[in-house]
Amino acid sequence: MNILSVVVPSYNTEQYLSNCITTLLESGEGIEILIVNDGSTDGTGLIADRFEENYPEKVKVIHQKNLGHGGAVNTGIASASGKYIKVVDSDDWVNPEALKSVVSKLKEFTEAGQDVDMFLCDFVYDKLGESKKKIMHYRGIVPENEIVSWDEIGRFRAGKYILMHSVIYRRSVLITCELKLPEHTFYVDNIFVYMPLPYVETIYYMSICVYHYFIGRDEQSVNEKNMIRRIDQQLLVNNLMLYSTDLTKIKGRKRQKYMLHYLTIITTVSSVLLLKIGTKEAINKKKMLWRSIRKYNLWINFRMRLSLVGSVINLPGITGRKISLLVYKKAQQKVGFN
Repeated sequence: MNILSVVVPSYNTEQYLSNCITTLLESGEGIEILIVNDGSTDGTGLIADRFEENYPEKVKVIHQKNLGHGGAVNTGIASASGKYIKVVDSDDWVNPEALKSVVSKLKEFTEAGQDVDMFLCDFVYDKLGESKKKIMHYRGIVPENEIVSWDEIGRFRAGKYILMHSVIYRRSVLITCELKLPEHTFYVDNIFVYMPLPYVETIYYMSICVYHYFIGRDEQSVNEKNMIRRIDQQLLVNNLMLYSTDLTKIKGRKRQKYMLHYLTIITTVSSVLLLKIGTKEAINKKKMLWRSIRKYNLWINFRMRLSLVGSVINLPGITGRKISLLVYKKAQQKVGFN
């Protein structure tokens, strides 16, 4: 029985797919690898088929018309048989020994009848051209090596939050929350992490670097120029997160606080990108974004504006915008994201 299903959304990544799948194959037993070829026009599909032919017990390939990252993840989740699900983008890779340790722990939980809803690990920002890699960890925030509830979790500081790269969900949680990501839309990984959170009751954190997030390439969706070009998709994801859950009704103060923190960060990213565009239309879109938050829920609006990042991003006037962008640049350098 496969304890973990790894969904690998793949679109025109013939340069990277072999490395990604090889690291997963080297991660031991109990892993089902689902390669979703999302309408690729290069050799991605052929590479995927070759892996399925050589490793039929471990690799399954699904070919579909192009539906975007979200559509590929949806297909993978629907086809998964494992008790737990992780998404690994086809241009990233994993540390096989680290993933072996994770799978071993997941098996241990199952044998003991102690399934967890969310399993967290560290990940590496593997930035192109940089020898020193930034590690994203949750030490000092989430207790290590024990099953905990939200009440036992500490404060997430600005710039630190749970990402798709660090999370493994129990499949039943994704089914219960009826997760369905929008198709033909970038940045849906934030929805993938955010929407199941109200259904997560148990959390386990292993401080081990499993995921290598390969960033810094010009063609990447998270490249700042591409994010600016696709600002309407970022805003769509932002709004879907806002309207998906009434945070005032979330059970548990710490869970509510974390979800508000996450929503504030995504809204800050949207706001910064609009400030960087700097046109009258973009500034109006930023105003509309914050007005929609205020209209939707005064409490959420008040709490977001009261936060450090929320207050900085809403400084008035041209000088305020310059300060907002300067603070963002400093945060960008410190954390190491694109």
